[in-house]
Amino acid sequence: MKPEDIQITDWLRIVLGEVPWSFLFEIVIRVAFIYFVLMLSMRLMGKRMAAMLSRTEMAALVSLAAANGVALMDPSRGILPIAIIAVVVVGIERVLAWRSTQDARFERKVMDDLDVLVKDGCLQLDVMENARITRERLFAELRHDEIYNLGKVQRVYMEANGSFTLFQFPEERAGLSLVPIMDPDFRKEQQDAPDTYACGSCGQLLKQPQEPGIDCPSCGERKWEKAALS
Repeated sequence: MKPEDIQITDWLRIVLGEVPWSFLFEIVIRVAFIYFVLMLSMRLMGKRMAAMLSRTEMAALVSLAAANGVALMDPSRGILPIAIIAVVVVGIERVLAWRSTQDARFERKVMDDLDVLVKDGCLQLDVMENARITRERLFAELRHDEIYNLGKVQRVYMEANGSFTLFQFPEERAGLSLVPIMDPDFRKEQQDAPDTYACGSCGQLLKQPQEPGIDCPSCGERKWEKAALS
């Protein structure tokens, strides 16, 4: 379309574009076909497509969406390529899923493996850095599970699909407070552990009557806070 052909008062072009009215009925057929192909493809790729997606499943979904978008609105594109693309994408996904069930190492390479973010109330900072998980993000997850003291956490796993799995100690334990520093009033309501300090960086505990004047033996930082019990 030439620039001089574009008129702000050309409502027919703005609403319909450069296709005839009959193409609107064709869109109904295209949408119905694409919807059927997507539903069938996701059904063939398994129940996980209805839950949280892995890397391969996300790639498959994006590939299907990209293939369908142009054919949906472009009258010059046929719908047969959509079916061919869907067959290829579903085939690759099923082969990867089958191969993953046969070889654990292949599954870890393709799907990734879990990471241990917290061990016995102490942050694994090197693992968190590799997993690109910040302390604030992890603390928000713990607070969401009504945990306000890192010492209560026995393990936090970050699964291959990006979800978190949490295990707590059955008994009461001291640990780094998870209450945000911008809420000092709530922090004051927490019970302090007697003669115990927690590293403000990783949560490592030291039993001393006064604030330690040494670097943390776990992470090397010197940022100590009173450990919390509640």
